[in-house]
Amino acid sequence: MDPSSSIFVLVAAFAGIILLFIFLYFVPVNLWITAQFANVRVGLLELVGMRIRKVPPSVIVNSLITATKAGLQLTTNDLETHYMAGGNVPTVIRALISADKANINLSFKQATAIDLAGRDVFEAVQISVNPKVINTPSVAAVAADGIQLIAKARVTVRANIAQLVGGAGEETILARVGEGIVTSIGSASTHKSVLENPDKISKLVLQRGLDAGTAFEILSIDIADIDVGTNIGAKLQIDQASADLKVAEAKAEERRAMAVALEQENRAKTVEMRAKVIEAEAEVPKALAEAFRTGNLGVMDYYKMENIKSDTSMRDSIANSDKDSKEPGSGKGDKK
Repeated sequence: MDPSSSIFVLVAAFAGIILLFIFLYFVPVNLWITAQFANVRVGLLELVGMRIRKVPPSVIVNSLITATKAGLQLTTNDLETHYMAGGNVPTVIRALISADKANINLSFKQATAIDLAGRDVFEAVQISVNPKVINTPSVAAVAADGIQLIAKARVTVRANIAQLVGGAGEETILARVGEGIVTSIGSASTHKSVLENPDKISKLVLQRGLDAGTAFEILSIDIADIDVGTNIGAKLQIDQASADLKVAEAKAEERRAMAVALEQENRAKTVEMRAKVIEAEAEVPKALAEAFRTGNLGVMDYYKMENIKSDTSMRDSIANSDKDSKEPGSGKGDKK
């Protein structure tokens, strides 16, 4: 055989193999055969169109086969549209099958909306069939008698399919339940009544309709644990008494400072008056000298005045000595 003809045959065979692979890629014949045997009507042109639109035909066809075997009436256009919108087609199919088996009313439109909203629609169906238990963190509240109680609750919830799109999540449920526990304990007259009947908390919280606007339906609220904390009322009273004491001390210090200032002011006034007295006494000799010069005062009159002053001073000294001797503990005038 001519070498050139053999090379041509090899190139032609290689090109044929490449074309065959390209054909099988764009026309997944095996998927089409599988769909036909599963009584799922899918055309070859539809599969080629999926390849062109960059939609994996295996995901669409296998999901459609599963849905058809489960009795769901869906089309390739429905599944392809959801896939191109960014949804998870196998998860939606599993959720629809689970909801149908559990007699839960879930349409394909609802399932795709829940999936596109970012929620796990299959998990939501599972929670709707098997309720979920949510444990709340420790919630501290104070009863009317000032005693603190620390409670923990278990909230049993079931998914509300109709509220999954736009409904609040678990965080909202926990926040509302915590608020209800605080309100229930705070409205109790004593902490003993709460400890005796903790089920009152559950009843009061359930009556508040805490699951409104959420993606869950609250089935029950059970108080798992409740402990006695500190005496908040006594602590507040102690703090108030301490604050009142500091205020009283501040006011007393203010009054003392005012009294000290007034005393210092009076002392200054006393010194000022003494200075005026001394100043006035210094004018007496001048007045006497002036009286002598003018003749209004004679020598004998001056002597008489001095004698009177001496007698008065002597009487004052005698009276003071007698007064001191009569005081108890002085040692003078006591009988031996």
